[in-house]
Amino acid sequence: MKHFLIILSLALMVLSTSCGLDSKSDGEINLVTPEEMQTLLELEDVQLIDVRSSEEHNEGYIPESQNIDFNSPTFDEDISKLDKSKPVILYCRTGKRSAECSEKLKEAGFVKIYDLDGGFSKWKHDGLDIDTKS
Repeated sequence: MKHFLIILSLALMVLSTSCGLDSKSDGEINLVTPEEMQTLLELEDVQLIDVRSSEEHNEGYIPESQNIDFNSPTFDEDISKLDKSKPVILYCRTGKRSAECSEKLKEAGFVKIYDLDGGFSKWKHDGLDIDTKS
């Protein structure tokens, strides 16, 4: 029942945002739990971005994520290639880098920004799917 209510709440949030009923969400940064993130990945066409280093990413990552290293000298150029009108979900190891990156995306004009609370560590701790480079 709890899962149903969470999914229903997220679906209503996504629908109201998509329909323009919640105009305050534009450019806002939303902290989401791993469970909420899974729902967003199922409901919306999102850009899932891992802002950790390529070494960290290769050790394990959330399926379908794109790696853009926050500390890379090409970071600003790399994020400029993303679609600002599509929702973006960011994650790093614990949430510090993704929080900083969220602010950069907000300043760059991205419309919907989600930040994974607790980062990859929390995702992995919760036993959710991960991939590794072979």
